Amino acid sequence: MKPSTLVSGLLVFLCGLVAAPAAETPAPKKPNVLFIAIDDLRDWVGFLGNQQVKTPNLDKLAARGVSFTRSFCASPCCNPSRSALLTGLRPGTSGVYNNNDDWRKIVPEGTVTIPQHFKNNGYYVAGAGKIFHGGLLRLTDWDAYLTGGGEGAEDDAETATKPRGKKLKGAGQVKEGWDGVGGIRFGPLDCEDADMADYRSVSYILKKLAQPQEKPFFFACGMHKPHMPWSVPKKYYALYPLDKIELPKIQENDLADIPPAGVAMAKPDGDHAAMLKSGRWKEAVQEYLATITFCDAMIGRLIEGFDKSAYTSNTIICLWSDHGWHLGEKQHWRKFALWEEATRAPYLWIVPGLTKPRGVCQRPVDYMQIYPTLCDLTGLPRPKHIEGESIRALLENPAAKWDKPAVTTWLFSNHAVRNEEWRYIRYANGEEELYHNLMDPREWTNLAKHPEYAGQKAALAKWLPQTNLAPPDGGKKNKDPEQKARKQQKREKQKTT
Repeated sequence: MKPSTLVSGLLVFLCGLVAAPAAETPAPKKPNVLFIAIDDLRDWVGFLGNQQVKTPNLDKLAARGVSFTRSFCASPCCNPSRSALLTGLRPGTSGVYNNNDDWRKIVPEGTVTIPQHFKNNGYYVAGAGKIFHGGLLRLTDWDAYLTGGGEGAEDDAETATKPRGKKLKGAGQVKEGWDGVGGIRFGPLDCEDADMADYRSVSYILKKLAQPQEKPFFFACGMHKPHMPWSVPKKYYALYPLDKIELPKIQENDLADIPPAGVAMAKPDGDHAAMLKSGRWKEAVQEYLATITFCDAMIGRLIEGFDKSAYTSNTIICLWSDHGWHLGEKQHWRKFALWEEATRAPYLWIVPGLTKPRGVCQRPVDYMQIYPTLCDLTGLPRPKHIEGESIRALLENPAAKWDKPAVTTWLFSNHAVRNEEWRYIRYANGEEELYHNLMDPREWTNLAKHPEYAGQKAALAKWLPQTNLAPPDGGKKNKDPEQKARKQQKREKQKTT
C-alpha cells in the first residue's frame, strides 16, 4: 500500500471518529418514594422518648434517617389533616375542615394531589390502606390501588378497616360492636395478624416491591391502626400487663384557666366523665398501647420486605401519622383539639445520599412541608397552588436554621401556632391560650391573659392563616365528630335493649 493511500485512509478514519455522535449518557433514574401513613398515632413511640410503649421497628426505622421531635398536623382530624397534606392546601384555604367534607368536591378545580402529581410526571403510583380519609379515595390519581374489591373499584371504608377476626369471649362486648366506654371502643380479637386489614395492605405493597419496576415508583401504604376500635390480636395485650400501666400525667383543674371555646372542645362531661365513672382508664390505655405495637409489627413487616427488594439504595421513605390523640389530658379524649397531645405526631424521613443515620431535628414543622419536600427531593416541578416550604435543608442538617412555626387548624378559624418554645391558640371568637412549652411541656398554665406576654402573643399571631373560607353549607353539616359517635352509640344500645 502506498504511503499516500495509508495516510488518506487514516484521515478518513479520524474524521469519522470526530463526526460520530458521542454515546448519550442515560439520565439518572429519579428516586422512588415509599410513603407510609399511620392513623391516630400520637407521640407514644420509643424514638420520641415514651418509656411505656414497645415500638422496636419504628425506633429502628427512625434511627436510619431524620426524625422530628416537634412535628405537627395541619388539622387534628383525619380528613382535613390528610386532605391538607395530600393537596397542599391548608384547611382554611381549601374549606375542608371536618370528616364530613368531601375534598374532591370542595378543593378548587385542577388542584393536583401528591399521587396525581407523581403519576403525571412519569411515576408508577400504587397504594393500599388509608391514605385519603375513608371512602374519599379518587382512583384516577393512582395507577393501582388495593380496594375492597381488588384493583379498580372504589373501596368501602368499613370493609377496608374492619378486622375479620372474632371478639374474645368474656371481653364484655355488646353484640353489635366492640366493647368500650363512652365513645372509646376497644377489646382484643381472637384472630391472627393475617386476618387484619393492615396486614393485607402491607402484603399488597410488598408484592409491588417484589416486582420489576420499569418506571420510578411512588408506593403509599396506609396503616389504619391504632385508630379505634383498639382491637387487634390478643397476643399484643399480653405485652402490657394491666398492673404495669401508667396513666398520662394530668392536672386535676387543668381546664380552670381555659376559655369557654377550649372547654367546649375538651368536652369534659363526655368520654372523660364516662371513663372516670367506669374505672377502666388503665384498660383503655392498655388497649391503645397494644394497638400501637400491632401497628409497629406491620411497619416492621413492611420494612423487612423493603430491605429485601432491589430498591433500597434509591428509595425515599417518608413516614407520618395524621395527628395525635388525647388519653385524658385536659379531661379530653380523642383528637379534635388544638393542644400538644392532639396535634403532635411521629414524623421521619430517610433519603439516600442526603440524610444521615440517627438524625434528630428539633425545629417545629407541620405537614404542609411534605408536598414541597417531595417535589424538591425527586426533582418534580412544584405546583403553584401548594402551601409550605421544602425542609430539604433540615434533612441534610437537622440543626439548620428554620424560623417558621407549625400551624394547625381545627374547624373554622380556630388555629394554633407552635414554635420551639411556645404554643399560641386563637379561637374563632377571639379567645386565646398561650403556653411556654419549654418550661411547661404539658401545657398546664395558660398565660394568655398575662399582660407581660402580649408581645409574645403578637409575634406568634403574625403566623395565623389569613385565609379562612366559610365551611361547606355554612357549617350545617360540619358538626363535631364526637357528637355523631355518641348518637351512633346510643342507637346501637337501643337496638340491644
